[in-house]
Amino acid sequence: MDIAALNKRVTFQKYQIVTDDYGNHQNTWVNDFSCFATIGGESGFEVNEAGLVIEKPTFSVTTRYCKGTRAVTTLTYRIVIDGVAYNIDSVDHMNFKGHSIKFHCRKEPVHEQ
Repeated sequence: MDIAALNKRVTFQKYQIVTDDYGNHQNTWVNDFSCFATIGGESGFEVNEAGLVIEKPTFSVTTRYCKGTRAVTTLTYRIVIDGVAYNIDSVDHMNFKGHSIKFHCRKEPVHEQ
């Protein structure tokens, strides 16, 4: 892994239930950790939704393997790059060697709760 290629800071957000001052429970995205990553493998596709052609870009985010990235799943995490949130489609553990981990992401309209 080329360490110099890890040139973009990304933030991993976790979907959690938080309690406010009044005891109400709310589902929200909470910043869990951030690290440097390589963004690559950009591609995408187009779909027709309600008579509009919408572009859905896909790409990969590669980071070093650590305690934080080891816990990332597609259901409970998302990646924020330059203030834009991206859904994680799949996690590639790179042959389980423990050096790097790759996340395949897709830009989707992310609805805040």
